[in-house]
Amino acid sequence: MPAAKTYDVIVVGVGGMGSAACYHLARRGVRVLGIEQFEIPHERGSSHGHSRVIRKAYFEDPRYVPLLHRAYELWRELEAESGEKLLHITGGINIGPPEHACIRGVRESVRLHQLSHEVLDAAEIRRRFPALRPGDGVIGIHEMDAGYLLPERCVMSHVAGARRHGAEIVTGLRVSAIEWTAGEVRVATADGTVSAEKLVVTAGAWLPAVLPIGLPLRVERQVQLWFQPRDGAIFGAGRMPVFIYFLADRSYYGIPAFDERGVKICRHHGGATVTPESVDRVVSRADKDDVRGFARTYVAPVDGPGEGKVCVYTNTPDENFIIGVSPVSERVIVAGGFSGHGFKFASVVGEVLGELVTTGRATMDVGMFSVGRFG
Repeated sequence: MPAAKTYDVIVVGVGGMGSAACYHLARRGVRVLGIEQFEIPHERGSSHGHSRVIRKAYFEDPRYVPLLHRAYELWRELEAESGEKLLHITGGINIGPPEHACIRGVRESVRLHQLSHEVLDAAEIRRRFPALRPGDGVIGIHEMDAGYLLPERCVMSHVAGARRHGAEIVTGLRVSAIEWTAGEVRVATADGTVSAEKLVVTAGAWLPAVLPIGLPLRVERQVQLWFQPRDGAIFGAGRMPVFIYFLADRSYYGIPAFDERGVKICRHHGGATVTPESVDRVVSRADKDDVRGFARTYVAPVDGPGEGKVCVYTNTPDENFIIGVSPVSERVIVAGGFSGHGFKFASVVGEVLGELVTTGRATMDVGMFSVGRFG
């Protein structure tokens, strides 16, 4: 990387969000440099694990739904340009007691945005989706448009597209310091210092270290596990939807079997607070026993788990994203704190970041993600 070269914008962190930012900026004709400290893709952050749930019936907040509509459109556009199949629609079901706050949140989203859905009782869930065995007294909100993304392929497709449109992306290069002035931003690395008019920081769990401006982020260890179905026919993408199952004090999710790894079943949240350097990346017996116990009760018979991978969530206090111009400089734009539910939005977050860099405002409403909302 030539030390004296100047860019319009530098993107630090080329994972799910950073790769999309590079792509959308390059499509706008901006001179982009993307800097990634590891290889692309890698398994140290939050954009790996072969599959990620995508859904529109959003229990977290109905204000996410318009962003999801746009995210789906952009994933399909990326598929058309790249020739890669990235988004697979299987349908999805949110299961839990009718009074559970998350089930109420799902129902609010589908009502406000008139999303195609059905409300099923436990017996109908078991009849229609024999891979799932919910207990009596719960309901399921069956959403037609849900499915899964292939995260590594999404990242690589965004990177390949960014390069086709002229972006320069370097790997294996760690950022050691960032400085900003009234006229430019400077990024120091082992290969020298590069400057740009603007900087986008999408460093995931490394965001507090790369840009230490006091953002209230907590990094959480998470485990992804795969099980082998005893009856493979009922666990395939044609029979089993993606699911989220809300218990009283925890929740689990699943993605149907679409390759030799089997069916993916994981706990959502509940992991230890860590740093990206200190996280234990070995899947323990306790990790497996927790999810195995859920599967034995609520899923048709499976063996395992076999393969397991550790990833991290980077959480904000309200579990909503951080996207916007930083409080330290109008030249520094931040996207982070995706709190374990962000990857599905990567396509639209990339577009938003491209707009913030080039025009100073986003077409979509991202006010709820203000960088300064925590004070």
